[in-house]
Amino acid sequence: MDLKRILRKIEETETPKVNKVAVAYSGGLDSSLSIELLRRKYKAREIVPVTIDVGQGEEEVQESRRKAKVLKIKPLFFDLRKEFTEVWIARAIQANSDYLGYPVSTSMTRQIVARKVAEVALAQGCDAILEGSSGKGNDQYRMHNVFKMFAPELKILVPVRDFDLTRLEEEQLCKAWGIPVTEMITGGDDKTMWCRSIASGAIDLNQPLPDDIWMWYRPPEKAPDEPEFLALEFEKGVPVKLNGRGKPLGEIIAELNLVGGRHSIGKIDIFEDGIMDLKSREIYEAPAATIILKLHRDLEQFCLTKDEIQFKKGVDQKWAYLIYHGMAYHPLRYDLDAFIETSQKVVNGRYKIKLYKGNIDIVHRESKTSLFSPEIRSIKTTGFDQRRCADAAFIRGLPFEILARRKTK
Repeated sequence: MDLKRILRKIEETETPKVNKVAVAYSGGLDSSLSIELLRRKYKAREIVPVTIDVGQGEEEVQESRRKAKVLKIKPLFFDLRKEFTEVWIARAIQANSDYLGYPVSTSMTRQIVARKVAEVALAQGCDAILEGSSGKGNDQYRMHNVFKMFAPELKILVPVRDFDLTRLEEEQLCKAWGIPVTEMITGGDDKTMWCRSIASGAIDLNQPLPDDIWMWYRPPEKAPDEPEFLALEFEKGVPVKLNGRGKPLGEIIAELNLVGGRHSIGKIDIFEDGIMDLKSREIYEAPAATIILKLHRDLEQFCLTKDEIQFKKGVDQKWAYLIYHGMAYHPLRYDLDAFIETSQKVVNGRYKIKLYKGNIDIVHRESKTSLFSPEIRSIKTTGFDQRRCADAAFIRGLPFEILARRKTK
């Protein structure tokens, strides 16, 4: 690839004047290259890198610190794992988070990160904010919306998009400028405790997926030949106990990722319609989310009324849509939150499940707040005198009788 051509493209692109810039720095290829572009092209006088831990794992956090030393920067560090888990993931569970088969995760973390970077930028007196999104993905919109919500007057720099750089061009620049690249997959991966995105936007239509790309998931042929049983307890729609032991949600999720992945749970291979209404093939692994959301939906069926369940499906769908489309801080999101939270007061119960080669079988359910009443409903009981329903059936059938009469007129 012609390095001179890439450098000429950067040189010929006009950029705004900036002095002090806050950077959403993860240590990934995009944000690392952006640091050097701030120095070489934007001529920023001061750079304020901000690194945020949202559960991407200690290894990734340490890698970002090693790269920071090479780049000669000292990022400000914020640990937001507790907020992400106990506020965002907890609500995602209660909302049965699902956007076209994807349990919204990166959609949440990008907006958490953007809010914190915007807050730091204002506190540090920055005149600009930089983030590493491309112009073909969704994150540019998510970050932009949040920047405008929390720091509306600051300039927003998006170098990969604004210089129209491809992934291969970025890699070429990093090599030329001595920026370490540790990305093993073109497109990289984005890992949180709730879901891991793999090579987003870079997977071809019928491209085979090698076994070594997975972190938790094992193909069925490599999964154990014996099933594994787990017990999970929910309170107000959120898991609180695993195998009878009370644990923080983050610990429950971490353990379910390992156990579920080992039994071939959590592989997601879908067509996704992004914010720009362009389809891409997206690959995720989310063992814990797959298990928890399956049980949560079942528990709601167990505990909520028919009308609540039907209405909440629309609320849940809109909630996931808002989060995915970078509207997490939109007023409507908080309105939906209020309904979701109220609905979860009675969503309590215990489950025993069997995991086996990609299957999640519910083997036992119990709840003190369920609406399941077999002593009344079961055809094996004498819960009420069935003859009482004859008049009700007559009344419910009258509209159909009228419809039939219209046909004969």
